[in-house]
Amino acid sequence: MAVPPLQRLRQAPRHLLLCERGHARHARSRHAAHVRDHAYNCRVSFLIPECGLLPEVLKSTIADVGEYYLVRNLPVHELVAHDFIDAFVKKGSCYALTYKTKIDQDNTAALLPNGNLILSVDKDTYEELGLQGRPSKYSGKKVMRYIITIDLTDCGFHPDSKKHNRVLWALKEKKPLEFDFLLAWYNTDAEGSTLMSYFSKNQIEALKPKITFSTLKNLQCPLLQSNELHGKPEESCSTEELFEWLGAVLNQVSLDNKSSNFLSTYCCPQPNTIVEKAFLCTITGFIIPEKIIQLLEQLCCYFGEPKLACWLTLTVHGFADSPVSWRENEHGFHTGGENLYNFVIFRNLDYWLQMAVGTNDDCPP
Repeated sequence: MAVPPLQRLRQAPRHLLLCERGHARHARSRHAAHVRDHAYNCRVSFLIPECGLLPEVLKSTIADVGEYYLVRNLPVHELVAHDFIDAFVKKGSCYALTYKTKIDQDNTAALLPNGNLILSVDKDTYEELGLQGRPSKYSGKKVMRYIITIDLTDCGFHPDSKKHNRVLWALKEKKPLEFDFLLAWYNTDAEGSTLMSYFSKNQIEALKPKITFSTLKNLQCPLLQSNELHGKPEESCSTEELFEWLGAVLNQVSLDNKSSNFLSTYCCPQPNTIVEKAFLCTITGFIIPEKIIQLLEQLCCYFGEPKLACWLTLTVHGFADSPVSWRENEHGFHTGGENLYNFVIFRNLDYWLQMAVGTNDDCPP
């Protein structure tokens, strides 16, 4: 039955929170695969209760998150040049994302590590380019946005092919597209070119992620049991309650629920306990999945020696205006552009994985 227009206006936008449980050392654990599938990450935070001083190995991992690059006014056709494809796309994991573009208003582009170049463009640009694409899922009844996917590693996309020449002509001559790009490249082999040297003729700037540390004192923390996703009355909190609490902590929302607090009446879910101190680290920038996997592994190793903490969390936020969220799932902004995931890692290396998206997104994989 159709929903009346006035009733649709009153309905809250749809949000999804998907939760799964696993063990970090299980042979079939998918935790690393989920991290790899989420390519574009702008903020990574981890919270360790009952921790006042970070181990040196974790400090080294954070310091090794690595730099990324901002290239100004980079023509998109340079990303389909075979010199670039051979040097970076085929020899590692190359990430590119347009900088300060709005997914629901502007033309945007992204290069995934699998070699797929994604263009999210308005109707006029799509018609001028003349490249094959599909209507955006989130453009409404009257299609005003299209998605074009170009596989740069396709065996038929060689320098002398009609396909390559067609794409190059469309992007270079018919409808030149130019953006500021964030770029990062992961390659275990130290030999070869670098992004800085390759784009030396362009306006390129090397950037380092911003890292902040803080110690939270007398923090109310939910009691959790790794085998109870839904929680148990008077024994443990659910995964949804933990997710909401963590959002409040990361955004520095008071948990006191005092009558004098007009900003928030939120309080920590029951049952809970007060920890004397908790360590919070936040990294912001263009953070690639390979570095997040390294950090996740070191956080698992944190429990290799006896610790007071029963669990810790790792939260990763995706770019609100990225053309994709997980894998190649189309991403839209709607009201907030939310796409994020959170690991709760327990002392026995069980984990909860929580994946959340907003209205204009498919269900995470």
